Amino acid sequence: MASSHLTQSRFPILGIPVHLLTNTTQTLKDRLADRQGTHVVTLNAEMTMQGRDRSELSDIIHRAELVIPDGAGIVLYLKLYGKRVDRVPGIELAEALLDHAATTQDSIFFYGGAPDVSAQAATIMTAKYPGLQIVGTENGYVNPDDELCDRLQKLQPRMIYVGLGVPRQELWIDTLRHLCPDSIWIGIGGSFDIWAGTKTRAPKWLCDRNLEWTYRLYQEPWRWKRMTALPKFAWRSILYRITGK
Repeated sequence: MASSHLTQSRFPILGIPVHLLTNTTQTLKDRLADRQGTHVVTLNAEMTMQGRDRSELSDIIHRAELVIPDGAGIVLYLKLYGKRVDRVPGIELAEALLDHAATTQDSIFFYGGAPDVSAQAATIMTAKYPGLQIVGTENGYVNPDDELCDRLQKLQPRMIYVGLGVPRQELWIDTLRHLCPDSIWIGIGGSFDIWAGTKTRAPKWLCDRNLEWTYRLYQEPWRWKRMTALPKFAWRSILYRITGK
């Protein structure tokens, strides 16, 4: 029933699907309890444009059981079609599920980030949410070799957070999710850095105004080339609305 509901709630963003749900967090809590394996994609404008250019990424997003409207551009695009949905920041969704897992004793695995970052994030989040069971961490510089694959197969964590950035984390999840078919797999970008304290998230007033990307650009000016995807997405969205192409 849950899978059917998710299929019916999809809407295309320039040909890339996103799910329109009233309560994404509860949907994932239900799937976690039902042991329904799920790949969660946190869709933003940059990923959408990459998906249009890379068929492999597009195919992965189409196969994912849940694609959430993470970026402000996605929410604004949906408004063009009369679809009013709230933005679902991946970092907030991921933390809400950690809070939930602390009470249900569902195990978590962290993979990604620079050396020691995911481990530091695990230490901090375990202290923040007593009862949280983070059963393993590994940095993103370790390739998915036999040892790591064996760890995942033996541990069978209920949720696996992957912070490698787009599109690497989506490719990684799609390749390895068969190792833990009943788990929730989420690509969380740079969330480990935020949780570990090595970076800070944009102030709330910027987030509330859908301007979090400006703070990220301030912190990481080298991202400016990637940010050119935003005006391209805006132009393509208007053109698509007019012509349907």
